[in-house]
Amino acid sequence: MRKATRNVLLSAMAAGLVLALTAASGQNRSQPEALEAFGVVQKVLQHPRCQNCHIPGDAPLQFDDGRVHAQSVKRGPQGKGAPGLACATCHSTENLPASYGAHMPPGAPNWQLPPPEHKMIFIGLSGGELCRQLKNRKENGGRDLAALRHHLDDKLVLWGWDPGVGRTPVDVPRDQFIAAFRKWADAGAPCPP
Repeated sequence: MRKATRNVLLSAMAAGLVLALTAASGQNRSQPEALEAFGVVQKVLQHPRCQNCHIPGDAPLQFDDGRVHAQSVKRGPQGKGAPGLACATCHSTENLPASYGAHMPPGAPNWQLPPPEHKMIFIGLSGGELCRQLKNRKENGGRDLAALRHHLDDKLVLWGWDPGVGRTPVDVPRDQFIAAFRKWADAGAPCPP
């Protein structure tokens, strides 16, 4: 191999190595930011407005203290309540007027729990467990990150920021939550250990 050709090849390899190291160091810099962003996502998902329906069992929870739902309500075969006692029996498509008082049955379109085959449990999980579950299509109903992001615009999800009289709304502003989700997803959705 001629010396000039060898020098060109070595220069090209060195440039490639520099680019790879630069990209890797940038990725390492964004990893802590992405994990911090996921911390915001976790805070929202583990707020009572979300985790009361993302339950390990089949009885939803209610109120800020997460007590078992009254009236012996159950998830049912599709997550919409047991036969004869569908969620829509009490939950309308919107919150009742404030004049009805506190703690009236809240409402949003398609009120339901996740279906039994994809419970998407948020209660009691570490950040790493929650993150891995969110990304696991076998557990999340087959959603990729784009579909998960789209799900965040569902009116039932939006209800968490406007839960009606007597309920504490999600305490992270929605735009901050969406920005955190995007930052986490755009960085490859890294999970905490």
